Amino acid sequence: MASPSVVKSEGPKLVPFFKATCVYFVLWLPTSAPSWFSALIKCLPIFCLWVFLLAHGFSFLVEHASARKILAGLIFSALGDAFLIWQEQGYFVHGLLMFAITHILYSSAFGMKPINVRAGLVITLVSGLCYSLLYPYLSGPFTYLVAVYIALIAFMAWRAIAGLQLANDLWTWTKLSACLGAVLFMVSDLTIAVNKFCFPVPHSRAIIMATYYAAQMLIALSAVECQDAEVARKRL
Repeated sequence: MASPSVVKSEGPKLVPFFKATCVYFVLWLPTSAPSWFSALIKCLPIFCLWVFLLAHGFSFLVEHASARKILAGLIFSALGDAFLIWQEQGYFVHGLLMFAITHILYSSAFGMKPINVRAGLVITLVSGLCYSLLYPYLSGPFTYLVAVYIALIAFMAWRAIAGLQLANDLWTWTKLSACLGAVLFMVSDLTIAVNKFCFPVPHSRAIIMATYYAAQMLIALSAVECQDAEVARKRL
C-alpha cells in the first residue's frame, strides 16, 4: 500500500482541479443558454486533470500505458462534456459516443487481471436492473444505444472493482480510487438517464456534476499507482 507521504504529494497537483470545480459551481451557468464559454467552464476541471497527469512527466506517460489510456479517456470526456452542453440541439448522442470511448479506454487501463467473477456478477445484476428501470421509457435508437452504453460503463466498473482485493490485503489507495471513481461515474450517468428519459430528478444537475467530477478525479488518481510503486521500490 502507498505510504501517506506519497498520497499527500498528489494533493498540490490537484489544487487547480478543485479551484476549477468551485468556479463551475459558483458560476452555475444556465443550461438553457449553451455557449462556448459555458462549455469551457464545464470542461475546465477535466482540463486540470490533464495537467495533473502531465505534471508527473512525459516519461511517466511514455513508460506506462495505463496512464496514457486514462489521459486519453479524459480527453474524450472533455469532448463529451462539450457535446452535452448542446444536447438539446441534437448533440446528446455525440456526447454518449465520446463517453462510450472513455469507458473503453478506462477499462483497458484497469486491465483484465484479476478476473473477480463475483464482482462481475454483481455489476451485471445492478446494470441489468438499471436498464430494466429505463427500458419502458426508451424508444427508437435509444433502446439500443442506452443498452450498449450501460454494458460499457458496467464493464469499466467491473474492471475497476475487480482490482480492489480487500480480502487478500493487496489493495492500494489508487485501486480504491479507481473503484470509487467507477461507482460514482455510474451514479452520475444513471442520474442523467433517469432525469432525461424517466422523470425529473430533484437537484439533478448538482448530483450529476458533483459525482462526475469526483469520479474523474479519482480515476485520474488511480493512474499514478505505477509511479508510486517505483517510489516505494527506491525507498527499499
